[in-house]
Amino acid sequence: MSKPQDKAPWSVGFLDCLFDMETWCTALWGPCITFGQIAEIVDKGQTSCEASAALYSLAFIIMKCPGLYSCFYRSRLRKQYNLEGNRCGDCLLHYFCEPCALTQEYRELQNRGFDMYIGWHATAEKNPGLAMAPVVGKGMTK
Repeated sequence: MSKPQDKAPWSVGFLDCLFDMETWCTALWGPCITFGQIAEIVDKGQTSCEASAALYSLAFIIMKCPGLYSCFYRSRLRKQYNLEGNRCGDCLLHYFCEPCALTQEYRELQNRGFDMYIGWHATAEKNPGLAMAPVVGKGMTK
């Protein structure tokens, strides 16, 4: 019988967005840019920053609430790194404070060594170990 791994805390708090005004302002005034950068890393380069930003913009035009789309990427990020939280919380954070949620995710990936400006492929070339970042499962068994 395997014991589930404990969830790891985020490297930055949700309201720590106030300490990174540059990222927060980008997430506030151009959330599609911040989301696109996050999605490219979370998708491990399978979707470009530009394509993700365009989908985010389309979600805004159609639903008027792109947080309903971006919260799913927060859930994927949490699963990849076994971070604290749950899907309901992910959606609530994105619905009520999209800029803070995007800033936290952006900074989490930065703190894990990703260069958000150059994207997945260039970061993986510079640091191949990041491309092998483990996807956390249900835990190890003996």
